[in-house]
Amino acid sequence: MTIDDTVAQRITKTMKGTLIAVSIIGIILGILALVWPGATLLTVAILFGSYLIAAGVFRVSAAITADSLSAGVRWLLGILGVLIIVAGIISLANPFRSLIVLAFVIGIGWILDGIVDIGAGAAGTTRGPRWLAVVSGVVSIIAGIVIFLLPGLAIATFILFGAILLIVVSATTLLTLPFRGKNAAAV
Repeated sequence: MTIDDTVAQRITKTMKGTLIAVSIIGIILGILALVWPGATLLTVAILFGSYLIAAGVFRVSAAITADSLSAGVRWLLGILGVLIIVAGIISLANPFRSLIVLAFVIGIGWILDGIVDIGAGAAGTTRGPRWLAVVSGVVSIIAGIVIFLLPGLAIATFILFGAILLIVVSATTLLTLPFRGKNAAAV
């Protein structure tokens, strides 16, 4: 047994109750997401809007209190913060439309990642085979385009897979925790 194994066992022992509670909550939330996907989407949209407001407030606060930044940077940070707050308010006013925007942001990210992967493959700066980076880039770009063409389907698919993965990960966490028995004494 290595030192890392001992540390991992101590963390597991200390966090066992928390891991059990989080796993049970994860399973319940995954089932709820499968049963009521609309409510799940609404919750995600509200959390997204709330996040934007909090992020905007943080930026405005930083603009006001960051004495080490130049006046121009502080103004830019403050204006960006106000714009983000407005985006959060708009998202909360129309939560389902904000999900479409979120899907587009994910699509843009995938397209940009794909361009970077293709460029890395063409330049030969990848760890693995160059062709694999190019294939990865093409798949990423196609996924981004699909999100732009079918944002509603993409969001519903995210919820479906997210719910299933939440249930699977939570269940496997529960199943892999050491319980009373011959291994429990070591933990």
